[in-house]
Amino acid sequence: MRVQAVMNEIGDREKIDIITWSDNASEYIREALSPAEINKVEIEGKKAKVYVTEEQQSIAIGKQGQNVRLASKLTGYDIDIELVKAPAKKKKKNVEDSLLNALDDLDASEE
Repeated sequence: MRVQAVMNEIGDREKIDIITWSDNASEYIREALSPAEINKVEIEGKKAKVYVTEEQQSIAIGKQGQNVRLASKLTGYDIDIELVKAPAKKKKKNVEDSLLNALDDLDASEE
């Protein structure tokens, strides 16, 4: 009822988001940046590095930086959005080596 009263008061001009408060700073920052999916939050003092995938980066930052700016004001942390580093790709084996290894496993000759 309280939320509805606020919505009626502000009308269609503005939007409001309601998030769950937490005394755990990491969880609070995750909530403040929703709906972005956060991979990891690192906190040092009053600074927080928030790691997201490339797909979630624009959601976390928001239009013209609005989402991260509001989350910073709300939580009291200076929030930096960082990309999660992609794991290094394994080198593909040479096809010939793979075939030779398979033939060895089968106890067959190279021919």
